[in-house]
Amino acid sequence: MKRIGLLAGMSWESSVEYYRIINREVASRLGGVHSADILMRSFDFQNIYDLMCGGDWDGLAGVVGRAARGLVDQGADCVLICTNTVHNVAAQVQEELSVPLIHIADAAGHAVKAAGQTRVGLLGTRFTMELDFYAGRLAEHHGIEVLVPDQTQRGEVDRIIFEELVKGELRDESRTKYVEVIADLASRGAQSVVLGCTEIPLLVGPQDSPLPLHDTTTLHALAAVDFALSGI
Repeated sequence: MKRIGLLAGMSWESSVEYYRIINREVASRLGGVHSADILMRSFDFQNIYDLMCGGDWDGLAGVVGRAARGLVDQGADCVLICTNTVHNVAAQVQEELSVPLIHIADAAGHAVKAAGQTRVGLLGTRFTMELDFYAGRLAEHHGIEVLVPDQTQRGEVDRIIFEELVKGELRDESRTKYVEVIADLASRGAQSVVLGCTEIPLLVGPQDSPLPLHDTTTLHALAAVDFALSGI
């Protein structure tokens, strides 16, 4: 089994899900009392948040890159950044590594294509919805057209993430707002929605949504298991 390196704590609420999903999937595939071989570096999210909000993406790339190299030095065979937004510096981090960085947008893109879809809505932080690193990768690498909510909706989606979800607060009224945004994306032609923030699946599930959902937390975690068990 290959060793998985997790860059976690962004936020820890969803990082717990990575650990749970990866270990349960390894146990399911291998049986017995197997669990995953994992190294985890968990950040103080406030420091990460301050760098993002200050627009210091180079500083963030340095912090995340050093942590990723530390995981590799300890024997990690791959690295996952356990958050969508920090993938804005994924290319810089990959340049620092001698092992693959498993990109969360690629995990989403493969799932969208497997479902036969070409146009998706994207929910996430304002950074993920407005910068090109995510939608651009889905378009360039996977041929997927991306729709995002309007400006007012983007602000509310972002607010709920940072004021509630990263703190573990799951509110019914916020779930209702997300469902309304998804319905609007459906009216604009979205065939499904990529939950491009690893905390959103804690709030909104398939039973809530008028469109199929692509849960990036689960998809990313399963991609790690596929890598770790390849060749077994």
